[in-house]
Amino acid sequence: MIFDDTPCTLGEGALWHPDRQSLIWFDILNARLFERPLDGARRSFDLPGMGSAAGIVDADRLIVATETALRLLDLRDGRSEVLVPLEADNPVTRSNDGRADPQGGFWIGTMGRAAEPRAGSIWRYHRGELRRLFADITITNAICFSPEGDLAHFADTDRATIWQLRLDRDGWPLGDPQVFVDLAAEGLNPDGAVIDAEGGLWSAQWGAGRVARYDRQGRFDRAVAFPAAQISCPSLGGAGLDQLFATSARQDMDDPGPMDGCTFRAPAGVRGQAEHRVLPG
Repeated sequence: MIFDDTPCTLGEGALWHPDRQSLIWFDILNARLFERPLDGARRSFDLPGMGSAAGIVDADRLIVATETALRLLDLRDGRSEVLVPLEADNPVTRSNDGRADPQGGFWIGTMGRAAEPRAGSIWRYHRGELRRLFADITITNAICFSPEGDLAHFADTDRATIWQLRLDRDGWPLGDPQVFVDLAAEGLNPDGAVIDAEGGLWSAQWGAGRVARYDRQGRFDRAVAFPAAQISCPSLGGAGLDQLFATSARQDMDDPGPMDGCTFRAPAGVRGQAEHRVLPG
């Protein structure tokens, strides 16, 4: 079940790269990016600041969200350049969850470095323009998109809620977000999420040691348990896109276990979507 035993302080941003047949993920607080193929050695890159999420540009390049900018990073040598500042004038916030949309945009959420209430926002980078979509979010998470490209989802972990909203043909929001899943009554904390090819949303649930799947109507379907309490972000990948990967964290744990902070892999029982590509500008 362990895919990689590197003990991340705050593992996040799991992303399957189909061109490279490898998983990419981050240790946010240690400002590192990792890459590992299914049957190969792990590589790592030191980032110029905390990084949290990435989108695929092409076989060798990623758009990477750091604490102050969106950067274009080359996986051949780890070098990167700034594409656009991201709340660089706000010392309170850093980037958190993000994902590429089907129309070539990249959605990225910010949050307070100490989870300051309502300090975060969700932004969309599209064809060189960075535009704020939503503000007043405490812990931005669960950014993911329906297979048809007509729906977006995001969460505020602090409010234990995942929202859904419609998109126009260019990928911009239409109308106000609607509640998709409210987990407050169950005491569950939605973290990162990904949507499979059938439209099911897989939600990492911080503190519950699992990734739970919800159908298109927001009804609980099933959950996959992992041997770490703080599961942070899922990805669907592997050669058949039928493997569930999940990052975890050991942040703020008084007595972390040997698998807290590791990255995991388990059969998903359903195919995922291939990750979308970002148009860099």
